Amino acid sequence: MPGLLRGIARTAVVAGTATAVSNRVSRRQAGRWAEQDAPPAAAEPAPAPAQPSSDDEMSGKLAQLRELGELKSQGVLTEAEFETQKSRILGS
Repeated sequence: MPGLLRGIARTAVVAGTATAVSNRVSRRQAGRWAEQDAPPAAAEPAPAPAQPSSDDEMSGKLAQLRELGELKSQGVLTEAEFETQKSRILGS
């Protein structure tokens, strides 16, 4: 049973990380496409939406880290697995 829970927990962490990365890539691509479609002679600079997207990204990372901490405290993840997943979340 502990092996099953560990597998489920690992799958949840990987899926959460993959979702966060996928969302980030989608936002980046949408921004690049919007820049290509915009007329080059725009008089007003577009306001930078950096703050909301970085807040959303940070909240997602914090939620993933909290979930990792809970899994570690429950004994589902080992210290090494916890550190590996934590570095993946913070490195992305």
